[in-house]
Amino acid sequence: MVCCDESLYPFSPSKVAPIILLIVFMVSTVHHVYLNIRYKSWRITATLPWGGFVFATGFIMREVSAFQPNHLPIFIASTCLLLLAPPVFAVTNYIVLGRILYYVPYLSPIHPGRVISTFLGLDIVIGAITGNGGARIANSEASEADIRDGKAMLRASIILQLVSFFLFVALEAFFHRRCIRQSLVCPKPTAEANERSKKLRRILNLMYISSGIISCRHVFRVVEVFQGTEGYLATHEWPLYVFDGAFMFGNMLMLNIWNPMRYLPNDNKIYLSKDGVTQRWGPGWVDKRPFILTLVDPFDVAGLFMSKDKDRFWDHETEHPIVGQERVAAGKGASGDTAV
Repeated sequence: MVCCDESLYPFSPSKVAPIILLIVFMVSTVHHVYLNIRYKSWRITATLPWGGFVFATGFIMREVSAFQPNHLPIFIASTCLLLLAPPVFAVTNYIVLGRILYYVPYLSPIHPGRVISTFLGLDIVIGAITGNGGARIANSEASEADIRDGKAMLRASIILQLVSFFLFVALEAFFHRRCIRQSLVCPKPTAEANERSKKLRRILNLMYISSGIISCRHVFRVVEVFQGTEGYLATHEWPLYVFDGAFMFGNMLMLNIWNPMRYLPNDNKIYLSKDGVTQRWGPGWVDKRPFILTLVDPFDVAGLFMSKDKDRFWDHETEHPIVGQERVAAGKGASGDTAV
């Protein structure tokens, strides 16, 4: 057992708050599991119950640490889990935005699949920097130089995380602007068209709010790190429960009520025609470049300067069956009907 002579907290840790947050996160997590089963959306929103589980586990460790405030491993475990959980929710936003871009491919500024690969890749690098920095600080045999380097790495990782997420929000805003210019998110004259517009507008607003909540939490962590261990945020407990607790639970609860899959098709081959009304089955947006090239150039910058034609399947939408009518078309083909 690795223990310190004195409490690792500069305050008396609450024994009630972790239990409350554990309960509410577990309730939300169970409901998200139900929603994933209902909408069959594990490939898209599985990270929501996963993030809730990580948070719940973090608050369990926090509760144990409150009763053993001088136990270093438990303290480190609770701290790391509460640091790792919010980025899981950020991954949910990456996946959902990618699915939105698949749904409206002709307005997507990049290949939809590159959203998750690019931003998740950045998060993995940032996580590696965070882990390395935290390990240097937690090492009891580390020199002053190692501890100083570890703190610098933590500062750098949190700033990089904030910058990465702001770039993600900028991508979302750029796409939203294109939707406005195309009048896809504006009120429509017919009920069906208006319903499509309303759903697209709702899911984009959900992503903005969720991104704003996660960004506020990132800002909190940036300020905390730069204030240092003697700063106000590090020497008071309530900011943790507000930004890592209440804010993140609010994000989960919002997505419990307005789950993204209420507004998006489950299959990324379904896309919205340019008329803003008709949903069609397309071939899906496939990046035919070599895999290594997609990693080196995820936004296909080189493709902007090349003259070869792009696979713009949405320009041939009349060739693609309308969602809900594909069975009728298949039935005609089976009955022997042929085009003249």
